[in-house]
Amino acid sequence: GRLAFTRPEPIGVVVAVSAFNHPLNLIAHQVGPAVAVGCPVIVKPAEVTPLSCLRFVGILREAGLPDEWCQAVVTENRDVSEALVTDERVAMFSFIGSAKVGWYLRSKVAPGTRCALEHGGAAPVILAADADLGEATTSIVKGGFYHAGQVCVSVQRVFAHETIARGFAEDLAARAAKLRVGDPAAEDTEVGPLIRPREVTRVGEWVDEARGAGADILCGGEAISETCYAPTVVYQPPAGTRLASEEVFGPVVCVTPYSDIDEAVARANAIPYSFQAAVFTRDLDTALRAYARLKASAVMVND
Repeated sequence: GRLAFTRPEPIGVVVAVSAFNHPLNLIAHQVGPAVAVGCPVIVKPAEVTPLSCLRFVGILREAGLPDEWCQAVVTENRDVSEALVTDERVAMFSFIGSAKVGWYLRSKVAPGTRCALEHGGAAPVILAADADLGEATTSIVKGGFYHAGQVCVSVQRVFAHETIARGFAEDLAARAAKLRVGDPAAEDTEVGPLIRPREVTRVGEWVDEARGAGADILCGGEAISETCYAPTVVYQPPAGTRLASEEVFGPVVCVTPYSDIDEAVARANAIPYSFQAAVFTRDLDTALRAYARLKASAVMVND
């Protein structure tokens, strides 16, 4: 004998902290839904890429949004950012960036503040023995080197069946070595720069560590300039190296052979990141087995 109504309502002020690697796209994802449901937004872009955020806020205001409804804040230090995020008036905290910073800020938000965190990962791909290698190579070249590997779902760890691993790795390296690296504003550029010169140095250190531990560097493995690192394919990086266990966020793809599909899944799952994964196979049972066992929020099949 009761009648219930559910009425969607704006929850209040949203604070959005965003990342550098897709500075317009990510902010559009964070700010657009908040504005659409009637929530005012304070958005903090990454300190190295504020201009597209400021332009986006300007576009919203040009379209008629009151100035107070969406405001951009460029902070000078983390103390100011933390004070913004943890203010008790914040109803929703949206964060895109490193797990270390995101989980720290989440632990500090005021009671009742809703929270959405998006981090990256060291995305694994499993190549079954029956995979279409032409399709896989084309897809992985894009997935590993697009945006110089500075994408939260960049392909970083490829586990290929031992019967195809070395040949696939060499073909991947041949393709990667031909990619045009340079100015991202130039039409023919396929791989652009890293966000800061110190990231070029860091990626080089990780590759050198794997090389020193016995991995084969099939292509690349060196800085091209202060801001660009050559597309790099690494064969069999040892499990203890950072390339095999942490997110490189650079133009580096690692290929490791395996003998059994469950072994490949176990190695793919052996690190604490589970954002996205993929499997290439012509066999439906293999695809479903990998899909069911891979720790990931999304599992791509033949993509």
